[in-house]
Amino acid sequence: MKNKNIFIALKDHSVSGEQFELVYNQYEGILKTHPQPHADKLSKYYESEDYISHTDTKRNLLEQVYHLIRKRALKNKLRLINSFKSDGKTLLDVGCGTGDFLKTAKEDNWNVSGIEPNPDARKIANLKTENTVFDIPKLSEFGANSFNVITLWHVLEHLPNMEEHLRIFNRLLKPNGHLVIAVPNYKSYDAEYYKSFWAAYDVPRHLWHFSQNGIKRLVESLGFTSHKIAPMLFDSFYVSLLSEKYKRGFMNPFKAFWVGLMSNLKAKRSGEYSSLIYTFKKC
Repeated sequence: MKNKNIFIALKDHSVSGEQFELVYNQYEGILKTHPQPHADKLSKYYESEDYISHTDTKRNLLEQVYHLIRKRALKNKLRLINSFKSDGKTLLDVGCGTGDFLKTAKEDNWNVSGIEPNPDARKIANLKTENTVFDIPKLSEFGANSFNVITLWHVLEHLPNMEEHLRIFNRLLKPNGHLVIAVPNYKSYDAEYYKSFWAAYDVPRHLWHFSQNGIKRLVESLGFTSHKIAPMLFDSFYVSLLSEKYKRGFMNPFKAFWVGLMSNLKAKRSGEYSSLIYTFKKC
């Protein structure tokens, strides 16, 4: 008989091949990866040449699609943070990878800082941003009310101490500052279609998995008010392409395009896009 606490059983398709489960968390609408690797062992699950956010390579179709999507996404991200009514342009990007968003914001006269734990990605990011990217301990050195905007682009799901970090971000934001969080949505059509092969589960690197109600309850309970939700339309295509690789052993771009398109079309009515951007204001 299936354990009622288990949502789905999965394996790590991209690095270790190990088995994991998603279990219901104390926050309704948030799933937790079980078992969660100890914090000092998490880094080994990122040790792969295929972990794209830590590299600028374009070796194959998947990487080429990723960089094509990222180029368009950077413009959308900049447009979003520029839409906030603010008394300044100070930005902290947490989990900034190789620094392309910071570089884009810096070129638009934002005063930028970044956090990136991976040393190789951090080195690349610092070449692009004039050494404004730091390791995680730097978070404790920033003063209170330092930033107008803090962004986490597909990062919150990676943080072991999620609630503690959200409290830190609240402290670092200026009054009425904005917190931007982009995460996959396990209630999307592409998640439903691919089930255990859905690439955005990405266990165990993704420690947490969110529905819309789940993430809003969590963040609002820690000193924020929900401001706006927007879709990341291209994510359904990229995630479906990678999911096809996990499911069939090859990428099958035509099928992936169809599933990604259906996911977006269905989400126009339901609102359940493959990935969503949530903006919150500091109370």
